[in-house]
Amino acid sequence: MIVYVKTGCPWCAGVLELLNEQGIDFEERNVSENPEYMKEMQDKSGQTKAPTVDLDGEIFPDLGRDEVEVIFKERFGGVQ
Repeated sequence: MIVYVKTGCPWCAGVLELLNEQGIDFEERNVSENPEYMKEMQDKSGQTKAPTVDLDGEIFPDLGRDEVEVIFKERFGGVQ
């Protein structure tokens, strides 16, 4: 899983906090600090909003913590 984030984004911080709390493996890519990551996120999602989650090639743009919890509930039976 790849999570695209922006510096200072409270929604990004919430998603990262959830994933860390649950011990979920992910790669964090800060689009504020790396223009290549921004382009990659735009190419995948068609937009510039973060956080954006790439879950094994399925793209979930502009999410917050609550939305990520819903995705995990639907896909994996929830978070612990």
